[in-house]
Amino acid sequence: MMKKTNNWILTAIQLGLLAWSGAALAADKVYVANEGADTVSVLDAASFKTLASVPVGKSPHNVQVSPDGKVVWVTNNGEPNQVAASVHKEMVKSEHSAMATAGAVWAIDTSSNAVIAKVPVGPHPAHVVVSPDGRFAYITNGGDNTVSVVDTSARRVVATIPVGKFPHGLRISPDGKQAYVANLKGGTVSVIDTASQKEVAQIPAGKGPAQVGFTPDGRLVLVSLSEENAVAVIDSTTRKVIRKVAVGTVPIQLYATPDSRTFLVANQGSPKKPGKTVSLINLESFKVVKTVMTGAGAHGVVVDRDGRYAYVTNTYANSVSVVDVKDRKVVKTVPVGKGPNGISVTP
Repeated sequence: MMKKTNNWILTAIQLGLLAWSGAALAADKVYVANEGADTVSVLDAASFKTLASVPVGKSPHNVQVSPDGKVVWVTNNGEPNQVAASVHKEMVKSEHSAMATAGAVWAIDTSSNAVIAKVPVGPHPAHVVVSPDGRFAYITNGGDNTVSVVDTSARRVVATIPVGKFPHGLRISPDGKQAYVANLKGGTVSVIDTASQKEVAQIPAGKGPAQVGFTPDGRLVLVSLSEENAVAVIDSTTRKVIRKVAVGTVPIQLYATPDSRTFLVANQGSPKKPGKTVSLINLESFKVVKTVMTGAGAHGVVVDRDGRYAYVTNTYANSVSVVDVKDRKVVKTVPVGKGPNGISVTP
């Protein structure tokens, strides 16, 4: 009798754990910066439904969830009523118009969807990333060729790092020791040492580098070359380009799968000739093994931690495509705000 009772208890515990794990999975969220709407859309990662639309600063371009999942950082141009032109509405020939007004990075509490901090940074902020330990946020300032480093606890800028011309996208290495910055108009990738908070190298990459992405194993860095319709592959040890891979028109954001085997590249195209695809690059053959049709103006891309889904913002279609990574097809299209650009998912 005791054995049967124990078995029943174990079964109940296992079912409870499964239910808890399912609830945790259902709580995962996707955050989308809607540049033309001055909002951040919050999507449920399980149902793909829109949970909230959070008003933020003017022309939010990029978002990043902190490693603990508690805060979302979003780059923008300050208060919505601030007099400033939208600088990311259209990326024609991979260039943005510079602006003189100071930008900002705002922090959103993920439990309440409330804005809890507003930190001034440099002019024309583009992308934001957070260090693996959650201590610092790094923001590219295209208007003055710098990267702002924000202390996430103190919520203030603690360093300003000069980099290449018109820095746009950036990512931090998996070990947290380096940040790679795509200098859109400089044709280079800056390497920042995160311990000293200084630029230690500039790597010639090609024309119009828009964003960078590390493989999770830290071995390779891929760079989208928006003016070459290609991706440059950098060996992170030698800091040299070892090859280039042709993709779609005006590639912008790119992201690796957790197993370091595949990179997804969003091909935005132009307003007159929108790109509608995501290229999947096999990192063993360095060839595009699949081209997935998404929506007009494929711009931002992120892959969830399990490697099951990729989320792609369609800038000109005001939507997000959900791509099944294994089946290599779109399984859902979700309407969001106007001009979606950056996108991030709960770690």
